[in-house]
Parts: sequence; C-alpha cells; structure tokens
Amino acid sequence: MRVHAPGPIRLTAVVGSVTPPGRLRRAVAEALGRTVAAGLATVELIDLADTRIAFADGRPLASLTDDTPAVVGAIEQADAVMLATPVYRASLTGALKNLLDQVPVPALRGTPTAIVAMGGSDHHYLGAERHLRDVLSFFGAHTLPTAVYLTGRDFTDGVPGDRAAAELDALLAAAVSLAGALHAAPPLGPAPLAGGF
Repeated sequence: MRVHAPGPIRLTAVVGSVTPPGRLRRAVAEALGRTVAAGLATVELIDLADTRIAFADGRPLASLTDDTPAVVGAIEQADAVMLATPVYRASLTGALKNLLDQVPVPALRGTPTAIVAMGGSDHHYLGAERHLRDVLSFFGAHTLPTAVYLTGRDFTDGVPGDRAAAELDALLAAAVSLAGALHAAPPLGPAPLAGGF
C-alpha cells in the first residue's frame, strides 16, 4: 500500500524531451511555480534534457553511475507525478519511455499521475496520451481521467497563454487533490499484472 508521508504533497514532474528547454518546459515550470505559490505541494522538476538516463538494458539501478537512480528515486518518493512529453511520431518520446523502462512497478503503483502532451497540430492529441495510459496501467498508477494537450496556438512568443495555464493548473490541482484523498487508503483494486513479475 502506498502511504502519503506527513506534510505537504510531494509532486514530481518529468519533461520528457532531450532537446533544449522550450515552450513545454516553460509551461510546466510556470504551472509548478503557481502550485507552490498556492501552497498545494512541494515540487521537483526533472527535465530529461538536463539529465543522463542510462539505456534500459537490464542493469540494476544500484550499478548505474549517471542520473538514473536519483531520477527514479524522485519518482518513487513522489505522492503525485506529472509526465509531460512532446509528441514524436504520434507517441511519447523515446527518452521518456526509456526512463519509464527503468522505473520499478511499485514506484508508480497507486500514484496519481497526470499527463501533458504537446504537438504541432490537433491531429495527434490522443497519441502520446493513449500510449502513456497503456504504460501507466502496467504500473497500476492512478492516471487522471483527463490530460492536457498543447499546441503552438497556446503560446505567444514562447509564453503560455491563459488556456494553457488554466488547464495545467487544473490538472496539477487534481493530481494533488487525489494524492491527498488517497492518503492511507487501501489499494484500489488488485495488484497490476506486472506486479507479479
């Protein structure tokens, strides 16, 4: 059973792009800042552009000397998680999938998890979200029922507009609220099938 530690909700956000920081990272960082300012949670932002994650080749985490153990640890310690990804080839980035391949099932089991995706047009708005939902169900995470999808129309000169900010704020508030509601709650449903492996 996942038990929320006493004190503020701990929220970890992962921006799953290895390119230099751009609009998606800015939108997520600003939303996290507003979450802290509102006193809703403590936050940690992990940008895969700034971290070295090992290729998921079966080596134990303890044997890795890059950023992988610390990033996985931050996910394990979080009461709620946000995964943000640009849409690459109608799905999440390989970098984010590689990180998730390193994460043990118990780290996300029962964790409220929010999804944010950003694409070049509306045509792929469900691609990354659908694939992330499949992956998160493997872990038994509590994926929020709706996600945020952003496009270039949500930004002016790289600055997120009102719609983007409002949707991200609502998503983070929902993740934090669910984390608080699940505090010391019994598991919802049976263990994920992956939990037995």
